[in-house]
Amino acid sequence: MKSLNKTQGKTRRQYDPAFKLEAVRNWISSGKTAEVVAQELGLSPDRLFAWRRLLPPAAAGGGAAAGGRTAVGSDLQSQLDAALRENRHLREQRDILKKTLGILSEPVRSASNGFTR
Repeated sequence: MKSLNKTQGKTRRQYDPAFKLEAVRNWISSGKTAEVVAQELGLSPDRLFAWRRLLPPAAAGGGAAAGGRTAVGSDLQSQLDAALRENRHLREQRDILKKTLGILSEPVRSASNGFTR
């Protein structure tokens, strides 16, 4: 009788880090679900999620780490640019209002202002 502690003909599949990285990049850049990509690669979707947690964010992001821009990155960059433009515009309006308030708040200067007998 065989011992229950020994594996019974099953070998555990091991993947090298390059394969894990490419699998996660493929999943993120394709826009497909983890289930679809995992099925294409013959993996469990849970394995893809685990690999994504193990990899550094820049490496898992794909092109962003290599100097390229992903569609999500360019969308975020355009949103940031729009927010910075709006911020600059609002600062200009604030400065104009401050100057206007300063001008309107100045006391009227007349010849009799401050003159006492």
